[in-house]
Amino acid sequence: MTHTSSKTAPTYGGNSPAIRLFRLGLGASQRLWPSLAVRAAYRLFGTPLPPRWFNRRQRWQADWQIASWPFERASLTLYTRATTAPGPVVLLVHGWGGHAGQMLALADALVAQGLQAVLLEMPAHGRSAGAVSNLPQFARAAEYVVARLQQQGHTLHAVVAHSLGANAVAHAVSRGLAVQRLVMLAPPASPHEYTRLFARMFGLSEATRAALQQRVEAREGILMPQFEPQAVGPRIRVPTLVVHDRGDRINRFADGQAYHRAIADAQLLATEGLGHAKILKDAQVLAEVARFVA
Repeated sequence: MTHTSSKTAPTYGGNSPAIRLFRLGLGASQRLWPSLAVRAAYRLFGTPLPPRWFNRRQRWQADWQIASWPFERASLTLYTRATTAPGPVVLLVHGWGGHAGQMLALADALVAQGLQAVLLEMPAHGRSAGAVSNLPQFARAAEYVVARLQQQGHTLHAVVAHSLGANAVAHAVSRGLAVQRLVMLAPPASPHEYTRLFARMFGLSEATRAALQQRVEAREGILMPQFEPQAVGPRIRVPTLVVHDRGDRINRFADGQAYHRAIADAQLLATEGLGHAKILKDAQVLAEVARFVA
């Protein structure tokens, strides 16, 4: 699938004055108070950018129902279309710093196939409560929501997830998440590489980056390598579609290829010119995802 070229997505957090200020502060604290630098980096690493209030203004049509579910020390927000006839549910999950509204075009495409779309907004994103989140919490949230929906009598047909949400959902599916199909849109392959990107953006030393990773792992009770494609891929037994743009500057095309290789019989849909976010609205991508899920 090819498209005309377009500007690709910016790197983590951009280069705003606030980012430059954080970089200066972390750099100084690394030299003067290393343990404080690790704690500050941990907090910043778990803070979605852009801030969630930026996306709270998303307007939803009157036929959408919005529900808030308590979850851990935060909440989850679920969006369902009230006029949709009951049917197999497809759970749609946004990525880091994203929001449920980014998945609306895909929801419409799935509803047209007779499926019921449920959009999940993670802690510290959009309308959901919470100030910080992370990849392990994303995975736990997906497992919790699927279990609750099944308890309510819904049939979970598929999960479609973008970016970090795809990384989290793949881990959940590898642990037995009860869905019949999986679609991963622009997934990141390596949480370790993500910490390296974060460290480069904020001028962190390798010692600070390694301490940050260890702090996340200790707090969440899981090691980052357990999210890598080679760890989760062999345990995913459901039909899987990976969609990734060759020019994605947030998560490399090689990341999508890594999942494609690691998951038995997975399909890979390669696009060009869509970058990291435009695949969520491209008509050809939406049609292919709807066809695969249906």
